[in-house]
Amino acid sequence: MTIAETMHDKLQNAFAPTALEIVDESHLHAGHMGARPEGETHFRVTIVSAAFAGASRVQRHRLVHEVLAAELRERVHALALVLRTPEEAR
Repeated sequence: MTIAETMHDKLQNAFAPTALEIVDESHLHAGHMGARPEGETHFRVTIVSAAFAGASRVQRHRLVHEVLAAELRERVHALALVLRTPEEAR
């Protein structure tokens, strides 16, 4: 299973999102710190979930970082996050 697939499964289970998009942007960071030739180090993640209701931007980021702690510790160097409630996504 790829890192992106693992992240997808974890985020799907944790947040039951109405929308979830994970884009591997590693190729845009080739040669930069944290980049690996095989990729899967830099991701852009968009999640729309009711689980974010009432949470600040920082709290939302912390929730996602908790779910992806192992990936962030072992492999993922950068994670760009767009986290919205269904109402905010309209």
